[in-house]
Amino acid sequence: MGNFAISAESIAIGDRRELLVDHELIDSLENVQLVMHPPRDEGPVLKFERPWEGRFSGYATVIRDGDLFRLYYRGNPEAGKDGDKDEVYCYAESTDGITWMKPDLGLYEIDGTRENNVVLANVAPITHNFSPMLDTRAGVPADQRFKALGGTMESGLVALVSADGKSWKKLREEAVIPGSMVPFPYYFDSQNVCFWSEAEQKYVSFFRVFENKIRRICRITSDDFLTWSEPVLMEYQHEGGDAPIEHLYTNQTHPYFRAPHLYLSIAARFMPGRQVLTDDQAKAIDVNPGYFKDTSDAILMTARPGRGHYERTFLSSFVRPGIGARNWVSRTNYPALNVVQTGPTEMSVYLNQDYAQTTAHLHRYSMRLDGFSSAQGAYEGGELITKPLTFSGKELALNFSTSAAGGIRVEIQDVEGKAIPGFSLAEAREQIGNEIERVVSWKGGSDVSSLAGKAVRLRFELKDADLFAFKFSK
Repeated sequence: MGNFAISAESIAIGDRRELLVDHELIDSLENVQLVMHPPRDEGPVLKFERPWEGRFSGYATVIRDGDLFRLYYRGNPEAGKDGDKDEVYCYAESTDGITWMKPDLGLYEIDGTRENNVVLANVAPITHNFSPMLDTRAGVPADQRFKALGGTMESGLVALVSADGKSWKKLREEAVIPGSMVPFPYYFDSQNVCFWSEAEQKYVSFFRVFENKIRRICRITSDDFLTWSEPVLMEYQHEGGDAPIEHLYTNQTHPYFRAPHLYLSIAARFMPGRQVLTDDQAKAIDVNPGYFKDTSDAILMTARPGRGHYERTFLSSFVRPGIGARNWVSRTNYPALNVVQTGPTEMSVYLNQDYAQTTAHLHRYSMRLDGFSSAQGAYEGGELITKPLTFSGKELALNFSTSAAGGIRVEIQDVEGKAIPGFSLAEAREQIGNEIERVVSWKGGSDVSSLAGKAVRLRFELKDADLFAFKFSK
């Protein structure tokens, strides 16, 4: 049956879903390239129009909690110093991630009324950049089901907890990540994200620092959300070498919900001093005079658990600024934290847009499930061969699309690249169509369990086709 020697070079993927977002599993490509798929513009979904929200609302987080979508965002009608006492954190919810409502929570009196959607107030500077998470750790206490970090250099990062995601309290009074831990001259001044990592069995946080006057990202971990490791400055790689170091304002790193061993970052790339608008154009859209002399967009990066670098497989923007002057001001187009599923075959990411303008709002963009990027085969045909890997499961399923003339065939090889009888390209049934999960088969059927636990390579023959992800299922 071939050479199945399992060595240190074999990558154990088990029954994980593997996305084609980097070269982690790829040994060779011929007439195939990794292609990024920018999301579709679905339009505005939430206006920041209430008196305590306004022009400078931002640093949003979207959490899918079962059938409920929860949205958190800073409310701030006027420009001011980071951590101003008037900053609040607001809340909206949705049953589909598309239509949102702002409940009157009655938790705080704001502007003379308790009829508001504020979940956090009077705890500056935490309300400058409050970043919540749904804690998925097994056995987490019910009153700590939600956790958050917030704060600036002056306060350090303070931990908060909540049972319902609405009423919050400090986990302890002093910061859990004090500034004394951070060996950089400036830090914590934007959204500092956190999550429970199933892959690492730790809490992980990615937060902003300045290094050589450039906005950079540090990584830090904890077993209990109270005591944290020393920060590690994240590096950037592209095609095996170093990637350009650019200002990344927010990093929005989180485990992908369909493949939690993969950390996705849809980050805000900030271009200081790169002015597009004239003074007259800025006046016409009524943007705050201090906020139109820079530009920004969204980029896509990935990271693997425990590693001190991001893969910047794609250097171009993931979401370009839209048509019109409103999209080309400073600190707009900033992604919200988390990608969430909003339909049977669809997921969404949200961007803060029209910053510093009266039209400030949250905007939705949609993608197919797993559809950040793909291995794309040319019309003439090409192939992708994986590194040696081991799997568990009975069938191989693909997330793919082809043209009417295109198709995909899969061969399973031994580690030396020889086709395994019964699973050769000649015996493979061509996969044609556009599906999120299609089980691959050969003339003898789809059962691959005889190869489970053995080191094999996968050879994908792609003709006018995109392969987004694959998974061995039990």
